[in-house]
Amino acid sequence: MRLYIFKSESTRDLRAFVNDESGSKLPQQHAPWTVIGVVAVDAKPPHNLSRDKIELAIGKAGFQLWRLKAPAEA
Repeated sequence: MRLYIFKSESTRDLRAFVNDESGSKLPQQHAPWTVIGVVAVDAKPPHNLSRDKIELAIGKAGFQLWRLKAPAEA
C-alpha cells in the first residue's frame, strides 16, 4: 500500500501514516493535518520504521501515529 505522511499542525512533532491522501481517518484532536510526503509501495518508510507494523495499524485503526525524537543536546 502507498503510505501518506502527515504532520499535525497543533501537536508539535506528531506525525502519522495513512493510506488515503485526504487523511480523513486521522484523529481530530490533533488537527489540522498537513500531508508532507508519500512512501511508495516498494519503498521503506523513514526513520527505519516497520512497514509491516504501520500497515497493521492502518488496517486496525485507519492510521499510525509517531513522534519525532527531540534533538540530542550537546
